[in-house]
Amino acid sequence: MPEAVQMAFDPNGVMVPIGQILPVRTVRPEMRKGQQYLRLFASIREIGLIEPLIVYPQEAPGARERRFTLLDGHFRLDVLKELGRSDAFCLIAKDDEAFTYNHKVNRMAPIQEHFMIMRALENGVSEERIASTLSVDAKAIRNKRDLLTGICPEAVVLLKDKNVTAKGLREIKRASPMRQIEMAELMIAANNFSTDYAMCLIAATSEKDLVGTDKTKVLPGMKPEDLSRMEREMELLGKDFLLIEESHGKNTLNLVLAVAYLRKLLDNAGVVKYLSQRCPDILGEFQKLADAPDLKSIA
Repeated sequence: MPEAVQMAFDPNGVMVPIGQILPVRTVRPEMRKGQQYLRLFASIREIGLIEPLIVYPQEAPGARERRFTLLDGHFRLDVLKELGRSDAFCLIAKDDEAFTYNHKVNRMAPIQEHFMIMRALENGVSEERIASTLSVDAKAIRNKRDLLTGICPEAVVLLKDKNVTAKGLREIKRASPMRQIEMAELMIAANNFSTDYAMCLIAATSEKDLVGTDKTKVLPGMKPEDLSRMEREMELLGKDFLLIEESHGKNTLNLVLAVAYLRKLLDNAGVVKYLSQRCPDILGEFQKLADAPDLKSIA
């Protein structure tokens, strides 16, 4: 039976005096002017610290007070100091390493941010209060509120956890509901959610699948005949992407099974001896496949 996964920190957080927390990085003055820092400053000022600091206790025999090394939360600690706070809510790490906290972060997708804002509005929080907390203009909050207006629910479900840009979503709105679903599927198949790709998909959309009064497709330097050719080529390319996506899972499974069989085969000394004498080239290729750490290195 596999061992249970050990937690990297004590789940029972504690309040630690800020003077006992020792940062390992310096927050430079130019960093305090960045959008990330300003948003964090506004959020902590308005509603307090949401994400605890991660600290590791220092072993200092004879010290009059306990000290902690800061593993994660240098911006948060700096904001707390700027706001004149005396202590901070912290989680005590069990290992003196910061990789887990600094690199295993899931950023919020724009559509998820829209749902978060809508829930706050439904709970009675004003647009101005949300804007103040996020350090943005109230107009930006209204834009995020209306982000999905004009996009069909099926396309929203497909893209809800994808990092589609706001401009990309505005491009998607120019298409009919069925075309929106096709565009979402193509973005997922290509793993490309950029604004440029959304614009290319719109350029490859026939006029009958565009909505609104402005159905003009304009790309700098492209003639109408170029757009027509692009429509045909993108349509074929989209079909190819979808076909590949359908077969990818099955092909990957077959490859995993084949590699597992080869590894078992090469564990047999008799088989290895026979191949080394009769087919050394084939044995070399089999060993490359069996020694590959993952499927990407096989491709």
